[in-house]
Amino acid sequence: MYFHPVKIGAVQLEGNIFLAPVAGYSDRSFRSICVEHGASFTYTEMVSAEALARGNIKTVSLMRRAQNEKAYSVQIFGGESETMAKAAEIVLEKTACECIDINCGCPVPKIVKTGAGSALTRDPERLGKIVRAVVKAADGKAAVTVKIRSGWDESHITYREAALAALDAGADAITLHARTKAQGYEGKADWQKLRDLVELAEGRVPVFGSGDLFTPEDALRMLEETKCDGVMFARGAMGNPFIFTKTIQLLKTGSYEDIPVSERIKTGFRELEMLAVDAGEEAACREMRKRFCAYSKGIPGGAARREQTVHAATIRDYHTIFDSFLKA
Repeated sequence: MYFHPVKIGAVQLEGNIFLAPVAGYSDRSFRSICVEHGASFTYTEMVSAEALARGNIKTVSLMRRAQNEKAYSVQIFGGESETMAKAAEIVLEKTACECIDINCGCPVPKIVKTGAGSALTRDPERLGKIVRAVVKAADGKAAVTVKIRSGWDESHITYREAALAALDAGADAITLHARTKAQGYEGKADWQKLRDLVELAEGRVPVFGSGDLFTPEDALRMLEETKCDGVMFARGAMGNPFIFTKTIQLLKTGSYEDIPVSERIKTGFRELEMLAVDAGEEAACREMRKRFCAYSKGIPGGAARREQTVHAATIRDYHTIFDSFLKA
Protein backbone atom coordinates (compact mmCIF):
# COMPACT_ATOMS: atom_id res chain seq x y z
CA MET A 1 0.00 0.00 0.00
CA TYR A 2 2.80 2.43 0.85
CA PHE A 3 5.31 1.52 -1.87
CA HIS A 4 3.73 2.41 -5.19
CA PRO A 5 4.29 4.13 -8.55
CA VAL A 6 4.05 7.91 -8.66
CA LYS A 7 3.71 10.43 -11.46
CA ILE A 8 5.44 13.84 -11.56
CA GLY A 9 4.00 15.79 -14.45
CA ALA A 10 4.44 13.45 -17.39
CA VAL A 11 7.18 11.46 -15.64
CA GLN A 12 6.03 8.01 -14.51
CA LEU A 13 8.18 6.48 -11.74
CA GLU A 14 8.08 2.87 -10.62
CA GLY A 15 8.31 3.72 -6.93
CA ASN A 16 8.14 6.52 -4.38
CA ILE A 17 11.37 6.17 -2.37
CA PHE A 18 13.79 8.91 -3.48
CA LEU A 19 17.33 10.12 -2.93
CA ALA A 20 17.27 13.82 -2.04
CA PRO A 21 19.66 16.40 -3.46
CA VAL A 22 22.58 16.47 -1.00
CA ALA A 23 25.28 19.11 -1.52
CA GLY A 24 28.72 17.53 -1.78
CA TYR A 25 27.34 14.00 -1.71
CA SER A 26 24.79 13.14 -4.39
CA ASP A 27 27.23 13.07 -7.30
CA ARG A 28 26.50 10.58 -10.04
CA SER A 29 28.64 7.82 -8.50
CA PHE A 30 26.62 7.88 -5.28
CA ARG A 31 23.34 8.28 -7.15
CA SER A 32 24.24 5.23 -9.24
CA ILE A 33 24.88 3.20 -6.09
CA CYS A 34 21.54 4.30 -4.66
CA VAL A 35 19.74 3.29 -7.85
CA GLU A 36 21.42 -0.13 -7.63
CA HIS A 37 19.94 -0.49 -4.17
CA GLY A 38 16.43 0.53 -5.07
CA ALA A 39 16.13 4.33 -5.16
CA SER A 40 13.10 5.09 -7.33
CA PHE A 41 14.27 8.59 -8.30
CA THR A 42 17.40 10.64 -7.68
CA TYR A 43 18.36 14.31 -7.57
CA THR A 44 21.70 15.94 -8.33
CA GLU A 45 23.32 18.10 -5.71
CA MET A 46 22.20 21.70 -6.11
CA VAL A 47 23.58 23.53 -9.13
CA SER A 48 24.10 27.29 -9.22
CA ALA A 49 21.98 29.04 -11.84
CA GLU A 50 24.50 31.90 -11.90
CA ALA A 51 27.37 29.51 -12.57
CA LEU A 52 25.43 27.81 -15.36
CA ALA A 53 24.63 31.15 -16.97
CA ARG A 54 28.35 32.05 -16.86
CA GLY A 55 29.27 28.77 -18.57
CA ASN A 56 31.13 27.22 -15.64
CA ILE A 57 32.31 23.83 -16.92
CA LYS A 58 32.64 22.29 -13.45
CA THR A 59 29.03 23.16 -12.72
CA VAL A 60 27.90 21.42 -15.90
CA SER A 61 29.73 18.27 -14.78
CA LEU A 62 27.50 18.09 -11.67
CA MET A 63 24.51 17.39 -13.91
CA ARG A 64 25.80 14.28 -15.70
CA ARG A 65 23.46 11.33 -15.65
CA ALA A 66 24.48 8.00 -14.14
CA GLN A 67 24.23 5.13 -16.62
CA ASN A 68 21.62 3.27 -14.58
CA GLU A 69 19.36 6.26 -13.87
CA LYS A 70 16.13 5.63 -15.75
CA ALA A 71 14.98 9.07 -14.61
CA TYR A 72 16.61 11.81 -12.57
CA SER A 73 16.23 15.45 -11.60
CA VAL A 74 18.68 18.33 -11.77
CA GLN A 75 18.25 20.73 -8.85
CA ILE A 76 19.07 24.40 -9.47
CA PHE A 77 19.19 27.37 -7.12
CA GLY A 78 19.07 31.11 -7.61
CA GLY A 79 17.20 34.21 -6.58
CA GLU A 80 16.38 35.85 -9.93
CA SER A 81 13.73 34.55 -12.32
CA GLU A 82 15.61 35.53 -15.49
CA THR A 83 18.77 33.73 -14.41
CA MET A 84 16.81 30.68 -13.28
CA ALA A 85 15.01 30.54 -16.63
CA LYS A 86 18.33 30.73 -18.47
CA ALA A 87 19.73 28.02 -16.22
CA ALA A 88 16.75 25.79 -16.98
CA GLU A 89 17.36 26.21 -20.70
CA ILE A 90 21.01 25.24 -20.23
CA VAL A 91 20.04 22.21 -18.14
CA LEU A 92 17.86 20.99 -20.98
CA GLU A 93 20.58 21.70 -23.55
CA LYS A 94 23.24 19.82 -21.59
CA THR A 95 21.21 16.93 -20.17
CA ALA A 96 18.23 14.70 -20.88
CA CYS A 97 16.91 14.98 -17.32
CA GLU A 98 13.25 14.28 -16.72
CA CYS A 99 12.82 16.94 -14.07
CA ILE A 100 14.17 20.29 -12.90
CA ASP A 101 13.86 20.90 -9.17
CA ILE A 102 14.02 24.40 -7.70
CA ASN A 103 15.82 24.66 -4.36
CA CYS A 104 13.69 26.80 -2.03
CA GLY A 105 14.97 25.26 1.19
CA CYS A 106 18.75 25.46 1.61
CA PRO A 107 19.46 27.28 4.92
CA VAL A 108 23.18 27.95 4.28
CA PRO A 109 23.87 31.69 4.75
CA LYS A 110 25.88 32.14 1.53
CA ILE A 111 22.92 30.77 -0.44
CA VAL A 112 20.23 32.64 1.48
CA LYS A 113 21.94 36.03 1.24
CA THR A 114 21.65 35.87 -2.57
CA GLY A 115 17.86 35.54 -2.28
CA ALA A 116 17.95 31.82 -3.06
CA GLY A 117 17.25 28.69 -1.01
CA SER A 118 15.19 29.30 2.14
CA ALA A 119 14.91 32.99 1.32
CA LEU A 120 12.33 32.04 -1.33
CA THR A 121 10.08 30.31 1.20
CA ARG A 122 9.96 33.66 3.00
CA ASP A 123 9.05 35.46 -0.24
CA PRO A 124 6.23 33.48 -1.93
CA GLU A 125 5.73 36.14 -4.59
CA ARG A 126 9.33 35.83 -5.79
CA LEU A 127 9.14 32.06 -5.49
CA GLY A 128 6.09 32.00 -7.74
CA LYS A 129 7.76 34.26 -10.27
CA ILE A 130 10.79 31.96 -10.42
CA VAL A 131 8.68 28.81 -10.77
CA ARG A 132 6.64 30.42 -13.54
CA ALA A 133 9.82 31.41 -15.40
CA VAL A 134 11.35 27.94 -15.11
CA VAL A 135 8.10 26.25 -16.20
CA LYS A 136 8.02 28.50 -19.26
CA ALA A 137 11.68 27.77 -20.05
CA ALA A 138 11.17 24.03 -19.62
CA ASP A 139 8.31 24.24 -22.13
CA GLY A 140 7.04 20.76 -21.31
CA LYS A 141 10.41 19.10 -21.95
CA ALA A 142 10.84 18.37 -18.23
CA ALA A 143 8.70 18.41 -15.12
CA VAL A 144 9.32 21.30 -12.72
CA THR A 145 9.22 20.74 -8.96
CA VAL A 146 10.10 22.70 -5.82
CA LYS A 147 11.61 21.77 -2.46
CA ILE A 148 10.65 24.10 0.38
CA ARG A 149 11.00 24.46 4.14
CA SER A 150 8.23 25.13 6.62
CA GLY A 151 9.28 28.77 6.97
CA TRP A 152 11.96 31.21 8.03
CA ASP A 153 11.53 30.67 11.78
CA GLU A 154 8.73 29.76 14.17
CA SER A 155 7.33 33.27 13.90
CA HIS A 156 7.25 33.10 10.11
CA ILE A 157 5.72 29.78 9.01
CA THR A 158 5.03 30.25 5.29
CA TYR A 159 4.99 26.80 3.72
CA ARG A 160 1.31 27.09 2.78
CA GLU A 161 1.81 30.41 1.01
CA ALA A 162 4.98 29.16 -0.67
CA ALA A 163 3.29 25.96 -1.82
CA LEU A 164 0.27 27.78 -3.20
CA ALA A 165 2.53 30.20 -5.08
CA ALA A 166 4.41 27.25 -6.60
CA LEU A 167 1.18 25.46 -7.54
CA ASP A 168 -0.33 28.55 -9.14
CA ALA A 169 2.88 28.98 -11.14
CA GLY A 170 2.66 25.46 -12.55
CA ALA A 171 4.86 23.28 -10.32
CA ASP A 172 4.36 19.54 -10.89
CA ALA A 173 5.24 18.43 -7.33
CA ILE A 174 6.28 19.85 -3.97
CA THR A 175 8.69 18.45 -1.39
CA LEU A 176 8.55 19.76 2.16
CA HIS A 177 11.47 19.55 4.57
CA ALA A 178 9.44 20.28 7.68
CA ARG A 179 12.03 22.41 9.48
CA THR A 180 12.45 26.17 9.42
CA LYS A 181 15.47 27.95 8.00
CA ALA A 182 16.40 28.94 11.57
CA GLN A 183 16.48 25.28 12.63
CA GLY A 184 18.91 24.33 9.89
CA TYR A 185 19.34 20.60 10.45
CA GLU A 186 18.82 20.74 14.20
CA GLY A 187 15.76 20.00 16.30
CA LYS A 188 12.84 17.96 15.09
CA ALA A 189 10.99 18.14 11.78
CA ASP A 190 7.28 18.88 12.24
CA TRP A 191 5.57 16.22 10.16
CA GLN A 192 2.14 17.65 10.99
CA LYS A 193 2.96 20.47 8.59
CA LEU A 194 3.66 17.87 5.92
CA ARG A 195 0.26 16.28 6.61
CA ASP A 196 -1.35 19.71 6.27
CA LEU A 197 0.43 20.33 2.96
CA VAL A 198 -0.74 16.97 1.63
CA GLU A 199 -4.32 18.01 2.35
CA LEU A 200 -3.75 21.46 0.84
CA ALA A 201 -2.41 20.04 -2.44
CA GLU A 202 -4.77 17.06 -2.64
CA GLY A 203 -5.84 16.33 -6.19
CA ARG A 204 -3.40 18.83 -7.70
CA VAL A 205 0.15 17.48 -7.46
CA PRO A 206 2.04 14.85 -5.43
CA VAL A 207 3.65 15.94 -2.18
CA PHE A 208 6.87 14.35 -0.92
CA GLY A 209 8.35 14.41 2.56
CA SER A 210 11.86 15.02 3.86
CA GLY A 211 13.39 15.46 7.29
CA ASP A 212 14.22 13.01 10.12
CA LEU A 213 14.33 9.97 7.84
CA PHE A 214 17.17 7.77 9.08
CA THR A 215 15.66 4.28 9.10
CA PRO A 216 13.15 2.26 7.08
CA GLU A 217 10.79 2.55 10.05
CA ASP A 218 11.00 6.34 9.83
CA ALA A 219 9.90 6.18 6.19
CA LEU A 220 6.97 3.93 6.99
CA ARG A 221 5.90 6.18 9.84
CA MET A 222 6.07 9.30 7.66
CA LEU A 223 3.94 7.64 4.99
CA GLU A 224 1.43 6.45 7.59
CA GLU A 225 1.18 9.70 9.55
CA THR A 226 1.25 12.26 6.75
CA LYS A 227 -0.23 10.35 3.78
CA CYS A 228 2.46 11.94 1.58
CA ASP A 229 3.03 10.46 -1.87
CA GLY A 230 6.66 9.55 -1.31
CA VAL A 231 9.69 10.07 0.92
CA MET A 232 13.12 11.50 0.23
CA PHE A 233 16.20 10.22 2.09
CA ALA A 234 19.05 12.72 2.57
CA ARG A 235 21.43 12.28 5.52
CA GLY A 236 19.91 8.87 6.18
CA ALA A 237 21.35 7.60 2.90
CA MET A 238 24.90 8.89 3.43
CA GLY A 239 27.16 5.84 3.46
CA ASN A 240 23.97 3.82 3.66
CA PRO A 241 22.46 3.32 0.19
CA PHE A 242 21.06 0.06 1.57
CA ILE A 243 18.34 2.10 3.24
CA PHE A 244 16.45 2.00 -0.06
CA THR A 245 16.53 -1.80 -0.25
CA LYS A 246 15.52 -2.14 3.39
CA THR A 247 12.71 0.42 3.14
CA ILE A 248 11.18 -1.22 0.09
CA GLN A 249 11.38 -4.62 1.79
CA LEU A 250 9.69 -3.20 4.89
CA LEU A 251 6.92 -1.52 2.92
CA LYS A 252 6.28 -4.64 0.85
CA THR A 253 6.68 -7.41 3.42
CA GLY A 254 6.73 -5.85 6.89
CA SER A 255 10.37 -6.73 7.56
CA TYR A 256 13.85 -6.43 6.07
CA GLU A 257 17.23 -8.14 6.18
CA ASP A 258 20.49 -6.70 7.45
CA ILE A 259 23.29 -6.10 4.94
CA PRO A 260 26.47 -8.19 5.50
CA VAL A 261 29.65 -6.27 6.28
CA SER A 262 31.29 -7.67 3.16
CA GLU A 263 28.49 -6.24 1.00
CA ARG A 264 28.78 -2.83 2.65
CA ILE A 265 32.51 -2.59 2.05
CA LYS A 266 32.20 -3.98 -1.48
CA THR A 267 29.66 -1.26 -2.23
CA GLY A 268 32.04 1.39 -0.88
CA PHE A 269 34.71 0.18 -3.31
CA ARG A 270 32.26 0.31 -6.22
CA GLU A 271 31.48 3.90 -5.36
CA LEU A 272 35.19 4.74 -5.03
CA GLU A 273 35.98 3.24 -8.42
CA MET A 274 33.15 5.11 -10.17
CA LEU A 275 34.09 8.37 -8.50
CA ALA A 276 37.74 7.90 -9.55
CA VAL A 277 36.62 7.67 -13.17
CA ASP A 278 34.79 11.00 -12.88
CA ALA A 279 37.08 12.96 -10.56
CA GLY A 280 40.45 11.20 -10.73
CA GLU A 281 41.95 8.89 -8.11
CA GLU A 282 43.39 11.60 -5.85
CA ALA A 283 40.18 13.62 -5.55
CA ALA A 284 38.04 10.48 -5.27
CA CYS A 285 40.17 9.11 -2.44
CA ARG A 286 39.91 12.38 -0.54
CA GLU A 287 36.15 12.48 -0.96
CA MET A 288 35.67 8.82 -0.03
CA ARG A 289 37.37 9.25 3.35
CA LYS A 290 34.14 10.48 4.95
CA ARG A 291 32.05 8.03 2.93
CA PHE A 292 34.09 4.99 3.96
CA CYS A 293 33.83 6.17 7.55
CA ALA A 294 30.07 5.89 7.09
CA TYR A 295 30.25 2.54 5.28
CA SER A 296 32.37 1.11 8.10
CA LYS A 297 30.21 2.36 10.95
CA GLY A 298 29.54 -0.40 13.45
CA ILE A 299 31.93 -2.98 11.98
CA PRO A 300 34.40 -4.81 14.26
CA GLY A 301 37.47 -2.62 14.80
CA GLY A 302 35.77 0.14 12.85
CA ALA A 303 37.18 3.02 14.91
CA ALA A 304 40.77 2.02 14.17
CA ARG A 305 39.96 1.56 10.50
CA ARG A 306 38.39 4.99 10.33
CA GLU A 307 41.51 6.56 11.84
CA GLN A 308 43.46 5.03 8.97
CA THR A 309 40.83 6.07 6.44
CA VAL A 310 41.32 9.79 7.06
CA HIS A 311 44.84 9.41 5.65
CA ALA A 312 44.00 7.18 2.66
CA ALA A 313 45.37 8.74 -0.53
CA THR A 314 45.15 5.91 -3.08
CA ILE A 315 42.75 3.11 -3.94
CA ARG A 316 45.46 0.72 -2.79
CA ASP A 317 45.40 2.39 0.65
CA TYR A 318 41.68 1.63 0.92
CA HIS A 319 42.27 -2.00 -0.03
CA THR A 320 44.98 -2.27 2.62
CA ILE A 321 42.54 -0.99 5.23
CA PHE A 322 39.37 -2.85 4.22
CA ASP A 323 40.20 -5.93 2.14
CA SER A 324 39.93 -8.23 5.16
CA PHE A 325 36.22 -7.36 5.42
CA LEU A 326 35.50 -8.38 1.82
CA LYS A 327 35.83 -12.01 2.94
CA ALA A 328 33.78 -11.57 6.10
